[in-house]
Amino acid sequence: MKHRIERVETQIQREIDDIILKDVNDPRVQGVIITGVKLTGDLQQATVYFSVLSEKASDVQATQAGLDKARGLIRREVAQRIRLFKVPEITFVQDESVRYGSHIDKLLAELNSKE
Repeated sequence: MKHRIERVETQIQREIDDIILKDVNDPRVQGVIITGVKLTGDLQQATVYFSVLSEKASDVQATQAGLDKARGLIRREVAQRIRLFKVPEITFVQDESVRYGSHIDKLLAELNSKE
């Protein structure tokens, strides 16, 4: 069962990335990177992790609002592209790991420049 969940997560991630790129016309979601999808064991809830390259908190909030507004369109498109008994409810959550990694890279660069 675990392998099936992982395959469905990967497929949902690919489809949502494609849907955002091609079908969502909201300028707030331009440049969004889908970093992962986590499904519950019963495939009823999907947490979609996204990242924005901008450092500004206002850009992240605008992107979150744009994704929340497009949630119905994205879910409907996923339902048409993937054959599942029931399409999971989608929740978008910002992935902090990309920003944290960028912060670590900056700190390492500062250390290297001081030496």
